Amino acid sequence: MTYATERRSNPTAWAAFWVGLVGLILMPIPLFIGLILGGGLSLIAAVLVVIALLKGLARRGKGIAPVVLAGIFVLLTWGGISLGGGVIW
Repeated sequence: MTYATERRSNPTAWAAFWVGLVGLILMPIPLFIGLILGGGLSLIAAVLVVIALLKGLARRGKGIAPVVLAGIFVLLTWGGISLGGGVIW
């Protein structure tokens, strides 16, 4: 693939970004709903972050910004869950 026809974005990075954001938004729902929905989506986003990071590094850094933000969303979700989010909030 030449430089002109190379994809300029990383679709896996954007998928990780949106899944991580939805997981972060759903995490504060009480009575274990947020734990199941937000935590589950956060685990999926964590896997997508690793895949997107490897793809981005193979493409000379394409799509690294959404991967970093998705990683931050995952860490915030896990931090919120460890503080009781989705369970007692």
